[in-house]
Amino acid sequence: MGIIEKLGSAVSGFTEGQRVIAGAITPSGTSAACLCGCGSQDGAGTKHGFKAMGGWKFGNTIDGAQAEYLLVPDAMVNLSPVPDALSDEQVLMCPDIMSTGFSGAESGGVKIGDTVAVFAQGPIGLCATAGARLMGATRIISVESVPARQEMSRRLGADHVVDFASEDPVEAIMRLTDGRGVDVSIEALGRQSTFEAALRVLRPGGTLSSLGVYSSDLTIPLGAFSAGLGDNRIVTTLCPGGKERMRRLMDVVATGRVDLRPLVTHRFGLDDIEAAYDLFSNQRDGVLKVAISC
Repeated sequence: MGIIEKLGSAVSGFTEGQRVIAGAITPSGTSAACLCGCGSQDGAGTKHGFKAMGGWKFGNTIDGAQAEYLLVPDAMVNLSPVPDALSDEQVLMCPDIMSTGFSGAESGGVKIGDTVAVFAQGPIGLCATAGARLMGATRIISVESVPARQEMSRRLGADHVVDFASEDPVEAIMRLTDGRGVDVSIEALGRQSTFEAALRVLRPGGTLSSLGVYSSDLTIPLGAFSAGLGDNRIVTTLCPGGKERMRRLMDVVATGRVDLRPLVTHRFGLDDIEAAYDLFSNQRDGVLKVAISC
């Protein structure tokens, strides 16, 4: 998020000096993927086949997203004005963490009365927990071992927190659901073990909503997958972007439905960004998210 310094000749409806946010994913709005309703995969199709993450440009195909100046592509599709009543930190999570976490509940099709399990309570998992509550889940079980994250999980909507360091999460979740299993499980870590556990706790016909980014091939166990006969769904999601997504998320914040400011535990200036990364990568001092300002 930031202040508009200059406007391109094709950009209208905005003014220089205006405070805006742009999603971490910046679709063009005109590609085949966008017209099919999947802007996150903008430009992903090639003559050689499908390539994921086509809409992810900042920090991926465009350098400089952590700099004093940043060129926002397709600004008419991606810029969204920040209401004066909202502070910078109130909307700071909207472009990425909040959008991604909420999408885990949305893609999973969480409904009123559902039981939902969320594996891992990092910032994205915490937002998935908050999103599941907003969508009507009446029992949310989170899986996390770090005490500070366990407490934040309860604060954002978890009814039960399972410490995977002290008990088997699958056994614990099946016990908490009286053997029924969960309607939706959300995997927010990106590991084989959590993916498999999220599959094993599903009720018949339940949905596994995967948010994790995996660094190696996944294996789907025969039993956990009911040999392909369990009527289960596995869905994946890349953070939804675009101005309408940002407007909706800011409305959620503005109406007090969720407050994600407590996720920002540390603040640094741009000149100290290396120290910020060192803190975050080593998970010191109870860090959740670091805000960088310039």
